[in-house]
Amino acid sequence: MSDTSPSGPAGSSGSAESPGSATNPDFDSMARDIAEVPAVEVIVTVAVNLMSAAAVKLGLTEEGDKYKDLDEARKLVHALAGLLDASATEISSFHAAPLRDGLKSLQLAFREASLVPDEPGQGPGEKYTGPVYG
Repeated sequence: MSDTSPSGPAGSSGSAESPGSATNPDFDSMARDIAEVPAVEVIVTVAVNLMSAAAVKLGLTEEGDKYKDLDEARKLVHALAGLLDASATEISSFHAAPLRDGLKSLQLAFREASLVPDEPGQGPGEKYTGPVYG
């Protein structure tokens, strides 16, 4: 009895794998899908993902301290601030305002969670936003 599947081992020319199957994604189709997404939507999606990851690392989720890691949170908040600063002229205030509010909330949560808070202007992302006060 053979220890290969009916479609053959990986890399074989078995007929079970089509160009768009789960084991072999259709990259042309994926590229076409990405090409149809406006840049603003990509920027906002990335920003929301950074915000969500930072909130988890700050212990702001239901699990609380289980995933808390302030070093990781600092990096994520800083990256978010850099993205928002760099894209400020590219996205409308309709998109930017709630993202900036979320960023400020994360910066304040970071300051509150820190045992030794950073000096004003030295916290994560404050290089881009300026000092954040409660």
